[in-house]
Amino acid sequence: MAHWLIKSEPSTWSWDMQVKAGAKGTPWNGVRNHSAKLHLMAMKKGEEVFFYHSNEGKEIVGIVKVIKTYYPDDTDPSDKFGMCDFAAVKPLKTPVTLEAIKAEPKLKDMVLINNSRLSVQPVSDAEWALICKMGGV
Repeated sequence: MAHWLIKSEPSTWSWDMQVKAGAKGTPWNGVRNHSAKLHLMAMKKGEEVFFYHSNEGKEIVGIVKVIKTYYPDDTDPSDKFGMCDFAAVKPLKTPVTLEAIKAEPKLKDMVLINNSRLSVQPVSDAEWALICKMGGV
């Protein structure tokens, strides 16, 4: 199974809001970048995904899982983009900040560092394991 990272501004959609959505989860709509779209299309049900607070906080705060694979985004008038649904799995015991990620040499190739604006991105198995360790999970 692959691993991923999705980004959200906490003032728009926070980890706490994701948790409150419960097991029914929420659709991840509004993605309008073709690279991010391809990552959403590649996701499989059950895959785990880091939940990253962007702009405010700049940290990985939790793990969600894919509960519904790619389908059309009803907020997209162009009908070019889609979305997946995610449900919260667990918070990181210690949020892992962007600063901590940049300071870790083993994470120097992480997409989060090298293409920081991409809202949906892959995470390698080694990166996943190290960030989980840093986050206490």
